[in-house]
Amino acid sequence: MKARRQFQCQECGAVAPKWSGQCGDCGAWNAIVETVARSDDDKRQRFAAGGDTPRVQKLGEVRTEQSPRLDTGLGELNRVLGGGLVAGSVVLLGGDPGIGKTTLLLQSLAATRQLNAVDALYVSGEESAAQIALRAERLTLPVADLKLLTETDVERILAEAARERPAVLVIDSIQTVFSDALQSPPGSVSQVRECASRLVSFAKSTGIALYLIGHVTKDGAIAGPRVLEHMVDATLYFEGEPDGRYRMIRAIKNRFGAVNELGVFAMTDGGLREIANPSAILLSRHAQPVPGSVVMVTREGTRPLLVEVQALVDESQLGNPRRVTVGLDPNRLSMLLAVLNRHGGVSTAGCDVFANIVGGVRVHETGADLAILLAVLSSLRDRPLSHELVAFGEIGLAGEIRPVPGGPERLREAAKHGFKRAIVPRGNVPKPMPEGIDVTVVSRLDEALDVLRD
Repeated sequence: MKARRQFQCQECGAVAPKWSGQCGDCGAWNAIVETVARSDDDKRQRFAAGGDTPRVQKLGEVRTEQSPRLDTGLGELNRVLGGGLVAGSVVLLGGDPGIGKTTLLLQSLAATRQLNAVDALYVSGEESAAQIALRAERLTLPVADLKLLTETDVERILAEAARERPAVLVIDSIQTVFSDALQSPPGSVSQVRECASRLVSFAKSTGIALYLIGHVTKDGAIAGPRVLEHMVDATLYFEGEPDGRYRMIRAIKNRFGAVNELGVFAMTDGGLREIANPSAILLSRHAQPVPGSVVMVTREGTRPLLVEVQALVDESQLGNPRRVTVGLDPNRLSMLLAVLNRHGGVSTAGCDVFANIVGGVRVHETGADLAILLAVLSSLRDRPLSHELVAFGEIGLAGEIRPVPGGPERLREAAKHGFKRAIVPRGNVPKPMPEGIDVTVVSRLDEALDVLRD
């Protein structure tokens, strides 16, 4: 029997017999979407695939033995997932078109099958079977036994997955899948939510690890309802410049590992190649010290990462000087320049200030504050800093330099790459001191600015 459709307001939850532009209960515009009305039979059959219906139990009776994770075959992907793929987990992978999402998962499935001796099913709703085969042949992947299904009907997909019972299931992509229970087109809010809900329920009840590939909007967010990211266990973003060589996969949400972990890959003719030591790749060491360049140690998840912060301060030809950033928050830069003026006695009011993180990395943490201001002051005074110097620390509005998480790990990473001197907040002084690096402790901005006078 075909499911009965209804229309529900996403703001207040009111149910209407037909669609309208405005909700009659709360008055919200464009909030009514098509949904499926669940019957009692549907609710009774919801957990049929898993065998048993859930029951009330005491928290102390819940078994907490961790099931072994599946090795994805890609060390950087394992790192971002928290050590591997958990059975029954749902991972949402988003990224720009052509960034390499299909290539990444094809490589991972090929390695997962070999390393774990399990079956995998790849469901493609965008490319034909011949296109997938040509891609695998170009990448020379051992996928002769990899199961492939070209289908967009979620009911047929679930039926085939229940029959094959693979250990890993890939849906490429969730925006192309549709349900016959709804009349809205594939990719609409109601279709994406309904199909994702059914796929997630199937994965949880059967223990199948599920990958969902998602499109992104022009703003960089995953297309579809925001609830999609709340339904899954992990949300990963595949980032990189369209004409760049390097790709980065970042965990925005992860129920089985650290958030904001970063995996780095290089796109080659043979597919994606892992970058085990991204600091050595992203860090460009100049032959001679240059003004406006400072190396900082940022932290992505549990991994310390060395990146170069560049600043260019030039006399402005405009009435309103520009503040331009790449890989940094522009509002943060404006605030730091105000602190530099008030507590450092250095004004950039008549200058354009440009700040850049080399290598395409986006730094979201406040530990970059000290390195940014040192780079700005170095460019303004045309005085280069030592190329053996690293710096990190958060700067407050009162001119104080606050400690940041993971200070000892950052210093050890800098020492491993041959840096001889570090400027760090007083609260990040490790005990014992790492060997081979001289640590300068600062607690105020004016103390840090004295470095340029040494």
